[in-house]
Amino acid sequence: MTPPVAKKIPKSLITHGDERIDDYFWLNDRENPEVIDYLNAENAFTEAVMKPTEAFQESLFEEMKARIKEDDESVPYFYNDYWYITRYETGKDYPIYTRKKGSLDAEEDVMFDCNVMAEKHKYFKLGGISISPDNTMAAFSVDTVSRRQYTIQIKNLKTGKLHSNKIKNTTGGCTWANDNETVFYSIKEPVTLRAYKILKHNINENSSKDIEVYHETDETFNAFVYKTKSRKYIVIGSSSTLTSEYRILSADHTDGEFKIFHERERGLEYAIAHYNDNFYIITNNDGAINFKLQKTSETATEKSHWKDVIPHRAHILLEDIEIFHDYYVLNEREQGLNKLRIISWNGEEDYYLPFESETYTAYLGNNPEFNSDVLRYGYNGMKTPSSVIAYHFKTKTSVVLKEQEVLGDFNKDDYEAERIWAKARDGEKIPMSLVYKKGLKKDGNNPLLLHAYGSYGMTIDPYFSTIRLSLLDRGFVFAIAHIRGGEYLGRDWYENGKLLKKNNTFFDYIDCSKHLIDEKYTSSKHLYANGGSAGGLLMGAIINLNPELYNGVVAAVPFVDVVTTMLDDSIPLTTGEYDEWGNPNDETYYQYIKSYSPYDNVKAQAYPNMLVTTGIHDSQVQYWEPAKWVAKLRDLKTDTNKLLLKVDMDTGHGGASGRFESIKEVALEYAFLLDLEGITQ
Repeated sequence: MTPPVAKKIPKSLITHGDERIDDYFWLNDRENPEVIDYLNAENAFTEAVMKPTEAFQESLFEEMKARIKEDDESVPYFYNDYWYITRYETGKDYPIYTRKKGSLDAEEDVMFDCNVMAEKHKYFKLGGISISPDNTMAAFSVDTVSRRQYTIQIKNLKTGKLHSNKIKNTTGGCTWANDNETVFYSIKEPVTLRAYKILKHNINENSSKDIEVYHETDETFNAFVYKTKSRKYIVIGSSSTLTSEYRILSADHTDGEFKIFHERERGLEYAIAHYNDNFYIITNNDGAINFKLQKTSETATEKSHWKDVIPHRAHILLEDIEIFHDYYVLNEREQGLNKLRIISWNGEEDYYLPFESETYTAYLGNNPEFNSDVLRYGYNGMKTPSSVIAYHFKTKTSVVLKEQEVLGDFNKDDYEAERIWAKARDGEKIPMSLVYKKGLKKDGNNPLLLHAYGSYGMTIDPYFSTIRLSLLDRGFVFAIAHIRGGEYLGRDWYENGKLLKKNNTFFDYIDCSKHLIDEKYTSSKHLYANGGSAGGLLMGAIINLNPELYNGVVAAVPFVDVVTTMLDDSIPLTTGEYDEWGNPNDETYYQYIKSYSPYDNVKAQAYPNMLVTTGIHDSQVQYWEPAKWVAKLRDLKTDTNKLLLKVDMDTGHGGASGRFESIKEVALEYAFLLDLEGITQ
């Protein structure tokens, strides 16, 4: 079967006097039957090329599925007189949300069975569940399109009946006031999908009477709403990439006016947590690039009143805080490693939980109950399954509540995990986390999959995956490159991988690839690259720069048409991204973005084997970006390597909604990679 060829309809795009010709701009119209025909042709071509691997894909799927405990359930957590449990049943794709009053021996109350709710939908996602303070009502949200536009409804948990009101086009979450009648929620602009308004809804009235309490008019900001853990305040937040602002209102007085906590200042970021008569603030105030902890009275919240509690430290990134009645816990990061620091309010105790490995991830778990004497946290590593651990403040003892069960003959001692450092071209040392089967020979013949993201300050920590074992057990090395653009080594690590320093992200990945080759973990014949979304942008950039380093690339929902997208403020996310990528309406940023934008820099050269995936309803990266990119690559590339586009015609950015359907997508990707290695079983 010959690959589909997208027709060319040249469109002139002129900015700052610079003309770009986009031959495939016409693919932007999902209502055009020719566009759908082209996407279907790409799917048919991908299916034909991958047909010899169909049986292998199915066996991979069954193999990966067989490691998962199907009749599984979460560790119960206690909140406001009830134990809450999420469980799965054998053969079913979706979770069941339940609770038990007072005791785990009490009768189970099924609040939501998503298997029943999803029956008539190709895609189903239950968004936030918010329980009223008197435990009688549940506000919940549903997305059946995969465009992250959720519809909120109210369920009476006593009778099981749904209120007739349906609140559409929301972000999915909502927050109860203390009167058990009022919920606050955020809605999205219909076109850009920016969360821009906060409304309040009385459950006894029609939603047409909902009252707008906040309107975020700055197109670079998104609005959200939540209740403090102390349950005393409703908080409206508004944030952009670089700036934060909050408003607070007593949760007992829903008809009052929200008070600004501190007015926005460009570049000032802060987050607030309430305890007793004070607010505790994680902020970059006064140049604290790695953030510090300050506090202020709840009656004097302006920045001039903020006082240091934990001062700024140049070598430690302060990421999060969890507040309890007698203690507070800080989530810190030093030299890339997570640390949990426990401090008593009376000042008598201040210490870190001990962690020893160099490839672990530790994180604050679900701790909704303010009066608890137990910290719940999570732990896992590249070869270590996830655990949920309860740490008792008073006795200083830990109990593993649950360790992820891996079915089959898995033994973590059969694998090696390590952290290595590559030298970047500017002298920086870039960390990588690796895992592989024991007995690895560094002879350059090992297939290696190098994963990375590198944007928004999001850190891809070393993590365990049962699915990944299907690669490791077939000889693959799996590596995560902790490149600039994330915050693995602190806030500077992010600042030096964005805006006019974005190329550091791409160069870091390439230099990590070269290091892995030089150290003979792999070779260019066996090295594979993988990234999704902004990590897909990374994939597009590195194959334009150094395609010879890679035998294959998997680019998932890739953000590759950066210039055109960032010039179109009607597209979801665009205006809020200016502080990440730069605003191309400014010529300096326009020229810089254009210099690396994958779509704009495709040229006549040999490219690696490639599998590109997208979803027709994607709200984060529109489907036409990867579609146009593949069309241009196919037209210009000089090689005979595989170039495949897989378009899910039912889903969006996150892929399939069922826990097993999503594994089928991974099975396709793994079959693509393994087939390139000549591994067919």
